[in-house]
Amino acid sequence: MSDERTRVVITGMGALSPLGNGVETFWRRVVAGESGIEPIRLFDVEGFSCTIGGEIRDFDARDYMERKSARRMARFSQLAVAAAREAVEDAALDLDTLDRARIAVVLGNGSGGYPELEAGARKLVERGGMRLDPLFIPKVLPNMAAANIAMQFGLLGYNTTVVTACAAGTQAIGEAADVIRRGQADIVVTGGCEAGFCQLGLGGFAVMRALTANNAHPQQASRPFDAERDGFVPAEGAGVLILESEASARARGAEFQIEVAGFGSSADAHHLVMPDADGAGPVRAIRWAIEDAGIAPEEIDYVNAHGTSTPLNDASETRAIKEALGEAASSVAISSTKSMIGHAFGGAGGLESIAAIRGMIEGRIHPTINYQHADPECDLDYVPNTARKADVRVTLKNSFGFGGQNACLVFRRVD
Repeated sequence: MSDERTRVVITGMGALSPLGNGVETFWRRVVAGESGIEPIRLFDVEGFSCTIGGEIRDFDARDYMERKSARRMARFSQLAVAAAREAVEDAALDLDTLDRARIAVVLGNGSGGYPELEAGARKLVERGGMRLDPLFIPKVLPNMAAANIAMQFGLLGYNTTVVTACAAGTQAIGEAADVIRRGQADIVVTGGCEAGFCQLGLGGFAVMRALTANNAHPQQASRPFDAERDGFVPAEGAGVLILESEASARARGAEFQIEVAGFGSSADAHHLVMPDADGAGPVRAIRWAIEDAGIAPEEIDYVNAHGTSTPLNDASETRAIKEALGEAASSVAISSTKSMIGHAFGGAGGLESIAAIRGMIEGRIHPTINYQHADPECDLDYVPNTARKADVRVTLKNSFGFGGQNACLVFRRVD
């Protein structure tokens, strides 16, 4: 990394998660090793092999926006706007004094309005196409979360959506940093969101045999890197960050402690859903992120893993970390936020980045809960079951999506 490159810092964060609404609640419960996985209540799950998930409880969109606006949005957009509102407030952005054309939105999302899509399809079959909601299409499109954030806050700058499945939130943050570095924006609202709970989504993943079947023990079902892991737990959520050039942050007196120092993205070009067993694609993304940050592998203090709790992913990610970090892999701390909140797909990268960043600020690494049985293929330090005090200056964040799309970030503490 050249000394002249624009430093991109994080000045605000917002979160809605299965562990609660708001960054403080989310972080307090994550570091305590609590689980937000419960039986699914949003729809009828009778007959499905997986009946548990990480749902957001006690969410009323009208707490974050006008009733009319809420009715015009699918749930994933509502979550994104709610998390963005907290992030904007946390960053103390006075939008009336800023050039809104220099504020961008770069958001990650996996599937758009799946529940609304399912409901529309049912209405089409039962009552005919002319009985559809006139706003059906603009509600379900994946780009509408970013569009709705822009409309709610009057943000006139660069606006785009990253749709790279489970890597989307992490990739969006990396792309957002690049938007600032190439001079297209001073501030970017970024991160990811997902709200896909419906029979269509659950059934699709269930028949793929990607989901856990440990319905009898919801809070123990997500067990990344454990030898008895049997599939991921579906979840929803939104994690939004405010990225800003250092010059912009200093000019308005904003507080910041963490920078986005590096970003790498790659493709496996291997399979629709299965990771490349040797982890070659993730290795490239990790190495490119480290190179982009201008650091050595041994400078990484912590890895916030993709850690899905699937047999193939966790073994492949472990191999990738070993290959990319070399000897440093044996001493680096690694943990999976998904052990507590499940897999929020496009929202995962934003929420997991927030958990990692808070850990850097607080000097604590959150645990990988439910780790009980060692797997010979997963033999690194996964911070099992209990949080750990640690001086984390540099964090690597991994996210790997269906289609073999990989995204990795390097966060660094700013002294």
